[in-house]
Amino acid sequence: MSDEVASLLREIRDNQREAIALQREHMALAARQFERAERLQDRAETLQSRVGHVQKFAAYVLLPVILVALALLLWPYLMYAWWWVTQ
Repeated sequence: MSDEVASLLREIRDNQREAIALQREHMALAARQFERAERLQDRAETLQSRVGHVQKFAAYVLLPVILVALALLLWPYLMYAWWWVTQ
């Protein structure tokens, strides 16, 4: 009976060691995934910052240029319509 109990205790000990090793592997995997998620988050923040700069550029520079170009394109049509109305 004592040998049987000792063998069961050894088996439990070995299983616990395997479980601890597996837990360590899982913790290492989780740590790597967390680091990857942090890198992705940092990259996303950088990209969002760049997009913000592009939006400001578009709002303050490109939009007025486009509006002026449209006004210049519409000017002859507006002048013709004004001439037509006043005749």
